[in-house]
Amino acid sequence: MTGFTVKAIVLLAVVGLSACTDPGRFGAGGRDGGGIGGTAQAGFDGAAADPASPAYFQAAIGDRVLFEVDQSTLTFAAQTTLAQQAGWLQVNTAYTAIIEGHADEQGTREYNLALGARRANAVQEYLVSQGIAGDRLRTVTYGKERPIEICSDETCYTQNRRSVTVLRAGAGF
Repeated sequence: MTGFTVKAIVLLAVVGLSACTDPGRFGAGGRDGGGIGGTAQAGFDGAAADPASPAYFQAAIGDRVLFEVDQSTLTFAAQTTLAQQAGWLQVNTAYTAIIEGHADEQGTREYNLALGARRANAVQEYLVSQGIAGDRLRTVTYGKERPIEICSDETCYTQNRRSVTVLRAGAGF
């Protein structure tokens, strides 16, 4: 297969899998509170083939990074993804980002809210270190309140220990 064919297959798989989620399960704003995967803002949803679109950001770069158990330290894989996010944000200055911090269901609500906040802050600090202006970034923590996988198993826990970069068009949040 050619490189183009492989990319096309991967893109179709990502789009197909994203259609399997229920965007309304967390109320208005979609699965992660809006932005990518939530309610698209008029004129800024774009196609995944457009490198300046949020759809491209989500499909080609990735809007989330994962964390180890009880950790807010960025892994090498997370740093790689965040460096690509920073590059995209440097080119696409019309966007701001809300960085969501999440945790798995283990632990108390209070502990997981604090852990989610540390994860979101770690991502924000990394993006700022890569040249993104701090006033273009905001953090929010959801702790264990918005899981994307629901089961009491490590496979679900792994996906829920995350930070998600949600793009917003314009300067305001």
